[in-house]
Amino acid sequence: MNNIRKTIGIDMDGVLADIEQQFMDWYENEYGVIVPREERLGVLEPEGFPEKGAIKRYVNTPGFFRTIPVMEGAVEAVKRLMEDYDVYIVSAAMEFPQCLSEKHEWLAEHFPFISWRNIIFCGDKSVVVTDYLIDDHCKNLDFCKGKAVMFDASHNVNQHHHLRVHSWTEILAFFEQEKVSEENTVTAATA
Repeated sequence: MNNIRKTIGIDMDGVLADIEQQFMDWYENEYGVIVPREERLGVLEPEGFPEKGAIKRYVNTPGFFRTIPVMEGAVEAVKRLMEDYDVYIVSAAMEFPQCLSEKHEWLAEHFPFISWRNIIFCGDKSVVVTDYLIDDHCKNLDFCKGKAVMFDASHNVNQHHHLRVHSWTEILAFFEQEKVSEENTVTAATA
């Protein structure tokens, strides 16, 4: 039997870190306007708010990436996945000046159980090869060499060419099903 563990690549923004909530909170704080998710469905993040330059300004502001709230259920789910898989955090962290250090600090605070060896900060995720990739952007999932799992976000609601999950509960259910399928395949092969 093959004892090599499968690998999962997990995106940060929009998957582990609730960047949509961060955008909404920062926008409301600055402009006093709440822009509900329903009004941003199918719209890329920079275009989803009335003041078009706001999002770009936020991602270039020190403290933005460091203070993003954790996605509900993410910490517990990642711990659970690590029992059966080699989990890697895969995040584009080169575009904005403070992004790299802030994301590193954010992970150290919220996911201290993830080894530095399992953190991949990059510019282009297409070079990362894992058995699974959980991300909210098709620009990353379209190049996935394993199974692509799209985490639901307002900007990707009109994209339907990847398996979609809406929560960390659904991610855990998906991987439980994957485990059962794998066990059935091994049982059938040895019978």
